[in-house]
Amino acid sequence: MSYPRKDVKQISELANGLIDPVLARRAGINTALLGSWSEIAGEDFADCTRPEKIAWARGGGDDGSFRPGVLTIACEGARALFLTHAQGELIQRINSFFGFSAVHQIRIVQKPVSQAIRRSRTPPPLKGEAARKLEGMMEGIEGDKLRQAIQRLGTAVMGKRGR
Repeated sequence: MSYPRKDVKQISELANGLIDPVLARRAGINTALLGSWSEIAGEDFADCTRPEKIAWARGGGDDGSFRPGVLTIACEGARALFLTHAQGELIQRINSFFGFSAVHQIRIVQKPVSQAIRRSRTPPPLKGEAARKLEGMMEGIEGDKLRQAIQRLGTAVMGKRGR
C-alpha cells in the first residue's frame, strides 16, 4: 500500500490558495461559491447564471454587527425575469451554503453567461508524399475505427509540419 507524501499538494489546492484572495479582494466571493454554483442555483438557473461579485456593507451595523451584502448575478436574456421571481429561494440557498446570513439582496445583470463552443476545423487532406507516407504507416492496422482515428491524427500532425 502506498501512502501519499506529506509534502505533496494538489494543484487545485495551490490554485485556490492563489485565486481566493484575489477573488475576495476584487469580487467578495471565493472559488467554493463558483465551484458549487450549479448546486446552489439548481437546474433551472445553473446554465444561465453566474455569480459576479458580493458587495459587502461597509462598517457593519450601528452596533458594529455584521450586515449582509448584495450579490450581483449575471443572467442571460429573458431568464432574468424568472430569476427575479425566485430571488427569495436563491437567497436562502446561498445563505445556507455560507452557513450564515451573508446575502440579503440579489442584483441581476443581463449579459451572456455561457461561453461559445469553438469547433476545431478539420485539417485539409494530405497530398503527395505526405499522403503516401501516412498510408504506409497505417498498413498493418485492421480495425476501421482505429484506422480512421489514426488517419485523422496523422493528417493533423503531418499537415502542421508544412507551415
